[in-house]
Amino acid sequence: MTYKVDGMTCGNCALTISRFLENKGLTGVAANAGTGEVTFTVVEEEQEVNDILNGIDKLGYKVIREEETGDPHAGHAHHSHGSRILPLLLATAPFTLLLLLHMFVSWPFLHNPYVQLALATPVFGIGLYYFGLSAFRSLRNGIPNMDVLVTIGSAAAYIYSIIGITMYSDHAHHYLFFETAASIITLVLLGNYLEEFSVRSTSSAIEALVKLQPHKAKLVMTDSIGKETIMETETRFLRLGDVVQVNTGDQVPVDGEIIHGAGALDESMMTGESLPADKITGDKVVGGTILHQGNLRVKATAIGENSVLANIIHLVKSAQGSKPPMQKLADKISAIFVPAVLVVAALTWAISYLAFDVPFENAMMRSIAVLVIACPCAMGLATPAAVMVGLGRAARNGILIKGGEALEAFKDIKQIVFDKTGTLTTGKIEVRNIHPLHIDEAHFKSVVKSMELHSSHPIAKSILRNWQEVQPAAINNIHEVKGFGLEGTDAEGHTWQLGSNRWLTEKGIDPQHDIFLFKNGVCQGWIDLQDELRPEAKEVIGTLHEMGIKTVLLSGDRLEKCEAVAAELDIDEVYAGFLPEQKMQKIDELLQKTPTAMVGDGINDAPALAKARLGISLSDATQVAMQSADVVLMNNNLSKLPMALGLGKHTYTTIKQNLFWAFFYNVCAIPVAAMGMLTPTWGAGIMAISDVVLVINSLRLNVKNVNR
Repeated sequence: MTYKVDGMTCGNCALTISRFLENKGLTGVAANAGTGEVTFTVVEEEQEVNDILNGIDKLGYKVIREEETGDPHAGHAHHSHGSRILPLLLATAPFTLLLLLHMFVSWPFLHNPYVQLALATPVFGIGLYYFGLSAFRSLRNGIPNMDVLVTIGSAAAYIYSIIGITMYSDHAHHYLFFETAASIITLVLLGNYLEEFSVRSTSSAIEALVKLQPHKAKLVMTDSIGKETIMETETRFLRLGDVVQVNTGDQVPVDGEIIHGAGALDESMMTGESLPADKITGDKVVGGTILHQGNLRVKATAIGENSVLANIIHLVKSAQGSKPPMQKLADKISAIFVPAVLVVAALTWAISYLAFDVPFENAMMRSIAVLVIACPCAMGLATPAAVMVGLGRAARNGILIKGGEALEAFKDIKQIVFDKTGTLTTGKIEVRNIHPLHIDEAHFKSVVKSMELHSSHPIAKSILRNWQEVQPAAINNIHEVKGFGLEGTDAEGHTWQLGSNRWLTEKGIDPQHDIFLFKNGVCQGWIDLQDELRPEAKEVIGTLHEMGIKTVLLSGDRLEKCEAVAAELDIDEVYAGFLPEQKMQKIDELLQKTPTAMVGDGINDAPALAKARLGISLSDATQVAMQSADVVLMNNNLSKLPMALGLGKHTYTTIKQNLFWAFFYNVCAIPVAAMGMLTPTWGAGIMAISDVVLVINSLRLNVKNVNR
């Protein structure tokens, strides 16, 4: 379940909601202050879900239900929260400025206690509405938040001032702190507004992706006599199997297959490649890409939330809402921070007034200053702000990182293991030679094609591309035998096997060929292939070496082929002829020595990708490999790998800087306030700035040179 939550504007807000949902026993909880969304998993009835949503409302937030928007995808829309705070800020600012003015000018009416009361009361009322209700709800739910500190601090100054008017009317000016109460509320509102505005800027990558989603489509309707009509409709009304017309300049509205036409398609949003890609009938297209030239008829194969772009948006949102290990410490401290500050504030008043004979009102001002200068939001925001910016920049550059934990893992990587075929090589393999033994060439090709139709390996794709005119033979029950190849039977009950020389039992046949075909265990011939290295591979390996990263080639291919590739690319170590389970064991062995990442693209790489400290896959990889990987390079080449490594390390550095500032700020500011060296007004202003400093530091990730 994913819902938009109005009012969840900072890390502490997200922590409050997360703790509430976890206390309810929910799993998969992720609250993202940047996108304003909360996600959780439920297995109960609908009434239980409503109770959960009502509970979030009672915390002082507002869950946006589908029925309130009429849009089932409202959770993906961007809702600005600035309008919620800005009117309150504009309402309190004039009164507060007048109250502060009395400290600088000698206008008699501004020094009148009852005029100050009249000016402060509307501000205090707004403060009770905005901060007080939230504080009360958080206390009622046993999860005290930052608003508790603001409410107590402003209420103490306001109530003490009223007591001064009523009990010490002759010299009431000694007891008036209305400007303190008003300035606390106004400055914290200003801080919340600035924080909110700043945090929204960290989610710009999400908004950019959302804007790429097409909203209109030209639906091709065919009546019973075959007459076609083209009708413009919204993409949310399209269904699987619908046919849409795409003309020059149009966005492709759905993921699908071209059933008629040809054209040049701008796929830069997916691949990062600026040159248009030529597409013909039978090719796949992705929704959101733009047709530069031509006309296409596209049959929808994925729509709505199942489209590639929607899945990318969901992946980035989930990743931005996830918590890396470093955040756990900050969360633990934030959880006990508010009660701890209340205790420190009480001790400040008691020690100042009782032990050091500080006048009552001065002791109270010190206590109030402690309350308003403390900032758990800074600790709650330190990690999410950096993670969101880091993941956002990665997404804009075609690097999908599945969570803050994966992003943080980059800092440890000292060694990267590469698969060969389809990873270091293009995967566009050409058939160099075929050698049938006991059957004719046409039958040999037809059997091979029939079996390769059931494989997603780059070799299979290449053979099918080369042999498009070949008619497949009738082979049934085709299945994969991991590490060996494919196996099936024909109508006469003969067993056919296609794959590596591991199936070879006959003597006198050279095992140094790429693919063998067997019938009932007897070799029927072989295929020799040739593959080319990716043009970017050598430069990427060189850059990794400059970054101090050791490189390893781990493949199921023959040793001589692997050694040739390693020599050309200057790879440090080579391991050849490994089965999938052996690859996983080798990764485990390498992990014992140093943190290791794995780059692969096939089904046989999936176990190793899952086992590695960090699994990295290319966007043209098998679905299993992409699901097993922590990182997907969407441009389907290795050129962004060094950037991903650098971005991960720089994000981790930014998180450390943010946490240092958050802790340093509180460790220094609270004692300064307790010693009376900081007024509550200055405290509120500095507290408001602290969150913005963290966000600005995080936003630096957008412009940093991370390839160092």
